[in-house]
Amino acid sequence: MNKIALTYDDIQLVPAYSEISSRKNINLKTLVTKRYGLNMPLVASPMDTVCESEMAIKLMEKGGLGVIHRFMSIEEQKEQVKKVVEVKKTLYEDWGVMYDDWLGEIKDIPVAASVGANGDFLERAIELIVGGANIILIDVAHGHHKNVKDAIGRIKNLDPYVDVIAGNIATARAAIDLQEWGADALRVGVGGGSLCTTRVKTGFGVPNVSCLMDIINVTSLPVMADGGIRSSGDIAKALGLGSSTVMLGSLIAGTEESPGSIVEKSTGLYKRYRGAASLETKMTHGQEQRNVEGESTIIPYKGGVKYIVDGLLDGVKSALSYNGSRNLRGFNPDWVQVTSAGQNEARPHLIY
Repeated sequence: MNKIALTYDDIQLVPAYSEISSRKNINLKTLVTKRYGLNMPLVASPMDTVCESEMAIKLMEKGGLGVIHRFMSIEEQKEQVKKVVEVKKTLYEDWGVMYDDWLGEIKDIPVAASVGANGDFLERAIELIVGGANIILIDVAHGHHKNVKDAIGRIKNLDPYVDVIAGNIATARAAIDLQEWGADALRVGVGGGSLCTTRVKTGFGVPNVSCLMDIINVTSLPVMADGGIRSSGDIAKALGLGSSTVMLGSLIAGTEESPGSIVEKSTGLYKRYRGAASLETKMTHGQEQRNVEGESTIIPYKGGVKYIVDGLLDGVKSALSYNGSRNLRGFNPDWVQVTSAGQNEARPHLIY
């Protein structure tokens, strides 16, 4: 296969006729898996510097989802899940719980946690479900793999009310296979994360717009766009292409709710942020220091994540208004490919 592949900066959405009188009236409800919905399409990545219970609780309060990372003991992760479940009990009225209008039956508020695809993954999944998780995300770099096939089947046998998000993948063939294997949602994107070095180290990966289009064209499952998201405009593009949700890492890292302590330097306040396959992550969690495909860094402290989320959602609602769409189900904008001159024109260009 030899074709041009596109990423977010390579395209722009095309404005359409609109009768939206107020962006406040735009509805951002969406599916995160076949059976579980969200009030907004943002999901926190299962990275050890992005999402533990504090982040998951805050996103749940905003109508989104945090996936508790797996880089801790099984019992510690289970306790993190239980904290999120206990908060969930107060939110049913606010959530209105989801998608009875689309699916004909009421579903629970989602609580998600991640596992790997080998080692103790099944024991971990069992304990997470006992703790109250109703979504298990299989968190591996290359999801089109026999280990993932086996993991999906074994996890799906545990509890009929637990959905499985599988990935990461980047091709239509992978999407077809994972759907056939029993996945309830697909996590899409290989090598596009802000600290990921997979494409540099291995040469493998597909730019995000092209892999999303290829996969959305062949699957009926909800698709989670993961990697390369730097702004609300990128979120709008991912959703406009047909993604149901978008996974965030760097955009919400460095916030008050992200794991880790604040580091004070002469230039300001910072927090650590590292890729899941970085050497620092492997060393911190006692993993074998091989197959390193990520970097680590510090990023400026950002304060409460609610302010980041509110800003992103304002941008997404504005995007829907430019398309005349009142909800994500009707958001299907045309788009054009742009040149480097168009990319420059799209950014503020009177600032020196």
